[in-house]
Amino acid sequence: MTGMLEVRNLEKIYTKSRLDRTPAFRLSADFRIDTPGVVGMMGPNGSGKTTLFELITGSNVPTSGEVLVAGRNIHKIRTDQRDRLAIHYHQSYQVRHFRSFKPNMLMEPARSDYPLLHLFDEPQFNTQDGYIGFMLDFFRKLRAEGRLVFLCVHPNERFHLEIVQEVCESFIFVEKGTVTPFADYQTLLAHEPAQAYLGDLLTERAA
Repeated sequence: MTGMLEVRNLEKIYTKSRLDRTPAFRLSADFRIDTPGVVGMMGPNGSGKTTLFELITGSNVPTSGEVLVAGRNIHKIRTDQRDRLAIHYHQSYQVRHFRSFKPNMLMEPARSDYPLLHLFDEPQFNTQDGYIGFMLDFFRKLRAEGRLVFLCVHPNERFHLEIVQEVCESFIFVEKGTVTPFADYQTLLAHEPAQAYLGDLLTERAA
């Protein structure tokens, strides 16, 4: 069975400099998602969340491993068509662009007109005029159309947790380059690093 997203033994290593090849940061991920859904992703700043999104959409090149979208290696798809498979909305809904040293004519076509994966990187949730409800409906609409949605949040207010609880079906926690998937919200909260990260927000919810 072909999964919607397969992240296979993926690793990205950043070194201190071109001359000093000592690893300064290492991101490792290995997981698979077979069906449409809304996945919540969180973790401390600098943990590798945006890097993971860039690797999934093909705008960053892995050190090793591969990313398969609907069974197709995203890094072998033409750079001008990768957003037809997976699209990365970075914060204020800017779409991340792709870079490659390999000519597009030597790469594979996307064979898709509309992205299967939608990755929202810390979107701004305006609390006025029903905007949050509009965005949640949009995420659900994408899921109903057979898409896979990633919602990356950096919760600093209680309503951010309420949003992910309401709309997300599974979760991914990223810390110090380690990517850990969870089947549901309660399993995420049982993870000690996630508890430490959320801190007072969990206390506020329990109060």
